[in-house]
Amino acid sequence: MNDLLIALLLGVLEGLTEFLPVSSTGHLLIAQHWLGPESDLFNIVIQSGAILAVLLVFRGRLLALATGWRERAAQDYVLKLGVAFAVTAAVGLPVRKLGWELPETVWPVAIALILGGIAMILIERFVEARAARRAVSVDASESGTLAASLPAVSWNVAVWVGLAQVLAGVFPGTSRSAAAIFAAMLAGLASRPAAAEFAFLLGIPTMFAASAYALLEYARNPAAPREDWAALAVAFAAAALTGFVVVRWLLAYVKSRRFTVFAVYRIALGLGLLLFLPGQ
Repeated sequence: MNDLLIALLLGVLEGLTEFLPVSSTGHLLIAQHWLGPESDLFNIVIQSGAILAVLLVFRGRLLALATGWRERAAQDYVLKLGVAFAVTAAVGLPVRKLGWELPETVWPVAIALILGGIAMILIERFVEARAARRAVSVDASESGTLAASLPAVSWNVAVWVGLAQVLAGVFPGTSRSAAAIFAAMLAGLASRPAAAEFAFLLGIPTMFAASAYALLEYARNPAAPREDWAALAVAFAAAALTGFVVVRWLLAYVKSRRFTVFAVYRIALGLGLLLFLPGQ
């Protein structure tokens, strides 16, 4: 198959799965089993293509935060994003340097998919029960002033979401978006849309930093294999365009529906990997 066509397919797949809590790593593993493996640089940079979609979807929110930076609510929200990113960087970089990461092979990815799916079901039920006991609404406001539209993110949420991103990096198949969203919900941010928004916005500095780090490692390694930059550009663009559609759809979906369908899909996919690609 033509290299550019393969890049296009992988970019579309990345855009489809980066934000859904189903693990883009697991899906790329399956695809690259049939289409051929790609470099770590390729797999990381196309994730940033998908994250670019977040800039487009949340351009209104980002502009409001930038123009309303004098408001206490805006400062607090941005600071919480900064803390979550700092936790990810402070813990994740040493973890990466020490090589504490399971291989992206079928067995660990499949187990992470299955366990993650079970955890999603249990956490969502726990959060709903907790919200019912407290008799509070789980829907974030989207109207009025900037302060009214921003969810109340606690320091606890910021720290645990940052740590959850590290967990997703150590255990391929966990899904960065799933780990961040459900960590936020478990730590006290009960609204699904609010948790998704915080996780997606946090993905902007996280994935762009990861891409910059991967590019730096590539530039410093004279023995690194030659990268097909044209194919990488195609995959990056495909991931960005597909991701834009997926993010908009998912934000509308979680306003009134649970994540259960994604949890069931994860469990089925994990079992399928163990059954049909056991030795990969």
